[in-house]
Amino acid sequence: MPDRRLAACSLALACTVLAAGKAGAAPGGPLGTLPLGVYNCELPGDAEGAAGVPQPAEGFTIVHGSGYSTATGRGVYLMTGERVEFTSGPLRGVAYSRSGRSFLRRLSADGSEGALRCVRSPNSGR
Repeated sequence: MPDRRLAACSLALACTVLAAGKAGAAPGGPLGTLPLGVYNCELPGDAEGAAGVPQPAEGFTIVHGSGYSTATGRGVYLMTGERVEFTSGPLRGVAYSRSGRSFLRRLSADGSEGALRCVRSPNSGR
């Protein structure tokens, strides 16, 4: 009889753990963070000039975990799957799609990729 109670308690505990794990999953993919460092942003150039046109006012630095800074202040972002959305600070409401480890493309209001791209500087961060 005690073995049945132990088995029932073990089963109940396992079900609780599995349910908690499922409830903790983030919509849109697993939570993550960007590599630390300076992200320089640019618009595409053309065949007659530079490959990219720097946009210094759009750049930012990932300073720790999910924290960032710009020339005008600090804030936090949320990364789920390959989507990065700035949730506070000067870039609040801005979203990017991540491609590779350190390449971002700004998303338009409708979710489509825009022309602005941001790339982590190779000599920054860790």
